[in-house]
Amino acid sequence: MAKLKLATIADDKPVKITLELPAPLHRDLVKYGEILGRETGRPSADPLRLIVPMLERFIATDRGFAKAKKEEA
Repeated sequence: MAKLKLATIADDKPVKITLELPAPLHRDLVKYGEILGRETGRPSADPLRLIVPMLERFIATDRGFAKAKKEEA
């Protein structure tokens, strides 16, 4: 079993966005959703629903961003 950075995806009220992705990135998001679904015992995650938790995780673990954000406060 793979150790993914995302766990389950919160069932929040969806927000509509428009975003253009390169085809290879979209394929990777689809594949990630499939793997996440298998690991959590749920249906494959919609690629759109992966983007926000991935960005949140990225920002939360970016030490440079955290430091710069703290310095601005």
